[in-house]
Amino acid sequence: MGSTEEQERDRISALPGQPAVAFSQYSGYITVNEQHGRALFYWLTEATSNPQSRPLLLWLNGGPGCSSVAYGASEEIGPFRINKTGSSLYLNQYSWNREANLLFLESPAGVGFSYTNTSSDLKDTGDKRTAGDALAFLVRWFSRFHQYKYRDFYIAGESYAGHYVPQLAKKVHDYNKAFSHPIINLKGFIVGNAVTDNYHDTVGTVAFWWSHSIISDSTYKSILKNCNFKLDNYSQQCDDIVNYANNHEFGSIDPYSIYTPTCLTSTTNHTSLRLKNALVRRRRVLSGYDPCSENYAEKYYNIPDVQKALHANTTGIPYKWTACSNDLFNNWQDSQFSMLPTYKKLMAAGLKIWVYRLIRQFCSKYQLSNCFKFGSGDTDSVVPVTATRFSLSHLNLTVKTAWYPWYSGSQVGGWTEVYKGLTFATVRGAGHEVPQFQPKRAFLLFQSFLQGRELPKSS
Repeated sequence: MGSTEEQERDRISALPGQPAVAFSQYSGYITVNEQHGRALFYWLTEATSNPQSRPLLLWLNGGPGCSSVAYGASEEIGPFRINKTGSSLYLNQYSWNREANLLFLESPAGVGFSYTNTSSDLKDTGDKRTAGDALAFLVRWFSRFHQYKYRDFYIAGESYAGHYVPQLAKKVHDYNKAFSHPIINLKGFIVGNAVTDNYHDTVGTVAFWWSHSIISDSTYKSILKNCNFKLDNYSQQCDDIVNYANNHEFGSIDPYSIYTPTCLTSTTNHTSLRLKNALVRRRRVLSGYDPCSENYAEKYYNIPDVQKALHANTTGIPYKWTACSNDLFNNWQDSQFSMLPTYKKLMAAGLKIWVYRLIRQFCSKYQLSNCFKFGSGDTDSVVPVTATRFSLSHLNLTVKTAWYPWYSGSQVGGWTEVYKGLTFATVRGAGHEVPQFQPKRAFLLFQSFLQGRELPKSS
């Protein structure tokens, strides 16, 4: 089957309850491992204008085990939002497809509509396989969508995608070495509230809890005394004191957005706290301006006509579509302790890197034009801004533009510092998912990233 025919097979004519749009959409499956029957589900929403000349952005959500369709596409940067009935859509005026073609990938197999025919794959997934399958997906996807070959390409994500994004970027960079003119024209990546370094992230998380008066002085001192965050496994004393803080001091708040209401209709226990892989992590549940938006997604994407329109669940997956997979989360096998060495390698390769604070769990050598950017929402207690700052401080980067407030309209949008090879930015008033809480500010940040300019210093 030719690539044009394959594209037409994946074309979405319209989704149920969708407002009329002029841009094209495609979705379907790419098989990444024939022997095990692993296939990853994607959804492409092309740019609202001039898609043939706009860059391509791949978006990944973390967890591990959470869906980019549920979060990135439906709550954050995608063109549609889901109404409270869970049966129709409305437009997101700050969708990032105003600036780029957006490719959402449910990864790894077992997340959302992505599947495997080998059940053991769900019990031994980890960072390495996820990165390898994502590279296989990209190689085969570009073969199907030939018009995107050689196009400027970026990777973005949040939370545990703080592992996925740089690990995939490294895979792509190494893959490109075999070509004088790479098909996958990787220019850089942008991550939000990203899991970065287990030790520094966790120290920063506990500091955020204390500095925002979520835990008491005595609990804070006891955690520092009894928890050795340099180890993969914590002591019983450490578990006990963290569990005490969770059960007796946190209260019924949304830890991903500590100053906004929780979803009172949810049956999910969002106050449970896990310690795993040396990360202090609170289970991701509901966050955002509408704290119940995850519920709407789980209604909408289980509607048979929606799945048919998306060319999803074509093999009859024997379980409901869910925003996150507990099986993958509970059985994650390998997790890189620190992403800092990977960042150093990618910065040396000349990638554009921006880090902004969204969610997080507890450039010249190769003629690449962009560098990483990091960002953070400043009201997320799960992957807080203090955690990212502690981690980045150990990269020992050279400051190009010192810390300053940046503006969105007449208001301070956050604070930023520009380093040689990396930009860090906070987004004021945002929780775990920055584009959901502060869509206008997140959109401005994305525009600045693509255009290679610093965030505005005045209104």
